[in-house]
Amino acid sequence: MAHLRSRRRLALAVPVVLSLTASLGFLPAAASAAPRTAAAEQAADAPALAYVVNTKADHRTIASVKRAIAAADGKVVATYDRIGVIVVHSANPDFGKEIRAVRGVQSAGATRTSPLTPAGTTDAGAADFVTAAEAARTRAASALTPGSEPLEADQWDLRAIGADKAAKINPGSGKVTVAVIDTGVDDTHPDLAPNFSASQSANCVGGKADTSEGAWRPYTADDYHGTHVAGEIAAARNGVGVAGVAPGVKVAGIKVSDPDSGLFYPENVVCAFVFAADHGVEITNNSYYVDPWLYNCMDDPDQKAIVDAVNRAQLYAQKKGTLHLASAGNSNHDLASDAIDDASSPNDSTPVERTIDPSECYDIPTQLPGVVTVSATGVQNLKSYYSTYGKGVVDVAAPGGDRRYQLPDTPSKDGRILSTMPNGQYAWLQGTSMASPHAAGVAALLKSKHPRATPAQLQALLKAQANNPGCPESYDQDGDGVQDATCEGGSRVNGFYGFGIVDALRAVK
Repeated sequence: MAHLRSRRRLALAVPVVLSLTASLGFLPAAASAAPRTAAAEQAADAPALAYVVNTKADHRTIASVKRAIAAADGKVVATYDRIGVIVVHSANPDFGKEIRAVRGVQSAGATRTSPLTPAGTTDAGAADFVTAAEAARTRAASALTPGSEPLEADQWDLRAIGADKAAKINPGSGKVTVAVIDTGVDDTHPDLAPNFSASQSANCVGGKADTSEGAWRPYTADDYHGTHVAGEIAAARNGVGVAGVAPGVKVAGIKVSDPDSGLFYPENVVCAFVFAADHGVEITNNSYYVDPWLYNCMDDPDQKAIVDAVNRAQLYAQKKGTLHLASAGNSNHDLASDAIDDASSPNDSTPVERTIDPSECYDIPTQLPGVVTVSATGVQNLKSYYSTYGKGVVDVAAPGGDRRYQLPDTPSKDGRILSTMPNGQYAWLQGTSMASPHAAGVAALLKSKHPRATPAQLQALLKAQANNPGCPESYDQDGDGVQDATCEGGSRVNGFYGFGIVDALRAVK
């Protein structure tokens, strides 16, 4: 999946624009609801869509808007009073237009382009599960290094950022929790159970948190993404399977993927950020983009409302002390360019080819202000062939795997990332989905050492301890004589690695 954009304008304009969108909104429009239209009168049997309605965060305005929502044939699903976001379902085809004309509404729009059904991640390619024979070979190799986990010989990624050595100094504090906002986490996995925080976990599908026992678990074994991510962050060093970057911290699961489509709709993500903030989560990992738009353009009222709602939620969490990390994307897009071709949006109906300006159309949450954007590297510390990049956009880099051009000297010779899967299994995946949790693990180690650090201070520490290899002389990965991507910048900050590749050992020292 993908990400974002233009260094000079993006680095300066986006935080300002998005922050203003969240805090100030837009001038109030006319009074209450607009007159009912013929189309609305005929909509009784029409399929329902989900909407986010963003208002001033005061009780009088919210109450007034709720009355207008009911008058426009909308049903309130959830209200987040403190950030002025209301999640609504409506079958009225004119609901968005009508509610945007209501006094106190600052933005409003549909969160999808196809009807609701009963009740997008950034990994590149399918998972390959570890076989019994492969596991036996890896266990034998791991046994040669005292203190290693049984499958750790295949975890080149831990050694690449010094996480194996860091664990001997400081494995992370159990007072720090990283919430995996994703497809759910299988907390029964033997490598995850010791560090799982059920009290900070939930199912946010539909925009309202469900904290009942096991609600955070994946629907099926095919919804493995969140479990893999969780293991990369905090798989315990307990003599079973693999190890995480921060094996001493807590990990929580906040499920946001739709049960039918698997998509990560905005109202679910809004719920997740607010839930994390209200339950004392220090760090969130976001290895996805918010569906259905890869890039949300501010000149479209629906997409603008999505940006506004999600941004309000993540800013609320930041103000309560939560740092967010997000994957840059797997499109090999230069997010510091002036134009990007997007042929994938909307991904819940029929995509339409469009060329977008990423300084005006945003990949969320990774492009939102204060969110740490993470690109992916392989075993040679080169940008992974699929990883999105961009000077002034990428903050840090971390191992995400590269099975095509960067192969490690490990028992499996697999350049991807080995981690936990549902039902006690293990598998390899690659993507910026895998890079972000490595950086989140290092951030958790930093938070463990500096418990009073604010999100902004934590992000500064993360950048300060990173190691920047600088732009490569050539990035012709396939050897065809054509550069596969162009790295701009110097040895301190550049488009491939941001401030550099995270370093767990430096973090704990």
